[in-house]
Amino acid sequence: QVEVVESGGRLVQAGGSLRLSCTVSGLTFGAVTMGWFRQAPGKEREGIACLPWTGVGASYDDSVKGRFAVSRENAKNTLYLEMNSLKPEDTAIYYCAAHKNYHSRSSLRTDDYRYWGQGTQVTVSS
Repeated sequence: QVEVVESGGRLVQAGGSLRLSCTVSGLTFGAVTMGWFRQAPGKEREGIACLPWTGVGASYDDSVKGRFAVSRENAKNTLYLEMNSLKPEDTAIYYCAAHKNYHSRSSLRTDDYRYWGQGTQVTVSS
């Protein structure tokens, strides 16, 4: 059984930083592309960052490019999202997800991901 658990979300002031973590069990973490997604109230879930199973070639949505960085530590089955220069519009529930196939390319499409966490709330105050 695959389990995906996010942590690290909290209330932060605009301009601040946060680091989210995502721990995965039940699959071969080192062989799966991982993604970060977010969903703001009244909006659809969107892909913001992904990192292939190789650990290189991260992709970012334009809304976070240059501010967020995704990384992984395969020995700990953990994915990270370093978020800097946070803005109020970054407020959302942040989800981590594992791609539906092993050894896949980068993708920010939600339907390419099969295993999802429960999400962690990030709130950025102005």
